[in-house]
Amino acid sequence: MRKWFTSIQVAAVYVGTVVGAGFATGREIIEFFTQYGFIGIIGVAIAGILFIHLGTKMMILARRIQATSYEQFMTHIFGNIFGQVMNLLLLVMLIGVMAVMLSGAGAVFQEQLQYSKQIGVWLTMLLAFIVMIVGTRGLVYVNTVVVPIMIFLAIMLFVHAIGQPLFLEQNLVVPVIGEGWRALLSPFSYAALNLILAQAVLVPLATEVDDEEVIKRGGWLGGVFLTLILLGSHMTLSIIPDVTSYEIPMAVAMSSFLLAFYGFYMVVIYGEVFTSIIGSLYGLEKQLLPYVRIPRLFIQAGLLLVAYFISFFDYSLLLSILYPIFGYVSLLFLVLLWRNKEV
Repeated sequence: MRKWFTSIQVAAVYVGTVVGAGFATGREIIEFFTQYGFIGIIGVAIAGILFIHLGTKMMILARRIQATSYEQFMTHIFGNIFGQVMNLLLLVMLIGVMAVMLSGAGAVFQEQLQYSKQIGVWLTMLLAFIVMIVGTRGLVYVNTVVVPIMIFLAIMLFVHAIGQPLFLEQNLVVPVIGEGWRALLSPFSYAALNLILAQAVLVPLATEVDDEEVIKRGGWLGGVFLTLILLGSHMTLSIIPDVTSYEIPMAVAMSSFLLAFYGFYMVVIYGEVFTSIIGSLYGLEKQLLPYVRIPRLFIQAGLLLVAYFISFFDYSLLLSILYPIFGYVSLLFLVLLWRNKEV
């Protein structure tokens, strides 16, 4: 029974690490799937298979090589020389993603609560700093609480969306796509981006758990839950008019179909934004600690400040520019992980 509970915790951290600002708000789903209509449903299925298979494989391999940081894991996958280049690139990516998440937190306060964006950003930075003092236990606890609520609300929203007029019609539309290659690559770049970023949390977590059966079960559960949430969210967003014009489209869907849960869902969105920030911060700290001879708290504060200055750009602009670029760069990681024969 204890092993099943630990597996569920691993699955919750897996889901919580991937379901960040872009996923929970809906912007990331629109960027990679919803804008392609029915092709997006096929893309979700492909991404789901990759999450289930390669997410589990990544954690099992990390456990077998006893990697304590994503830097060790990347060096193992890419080799010593190119591994160092990829680690530097991933460092930049994690800072960029953390900035996107902070901007997303500010967007929640600005667009949905009518407060200043800076209030949301600074409050999030303060809370992240507090949770990082607690360490890995704080990361696991936040995900264990927030992720089940997120799954429940996503299912509720999807069930209500099914009953809306034109639900099937809107989801079966294949729009005219100027650059079809993007639709083809989207599920692969999306999975690659999220897996290369998730290793910052999942690699040290898998080594700490150190039980292959628990890790495998947790990876499969996490991958299945991610697929279900992604599919339901994509199909719900497909029926929102002018969905690409919103910073927080999932909040618009909630206010349209499930208004009674709107306020609660905003808390959940913020929780998911927050889990991704502390996940990125956790991974960055793990990489920098061997090289920077200053207290952990100063490292964390410095990283948050760098991300803060980048977060001044609009959330949707940051996500639409940085995420696709990071996704294409991460495709090589996806291929090498797939081809690895050690698991």
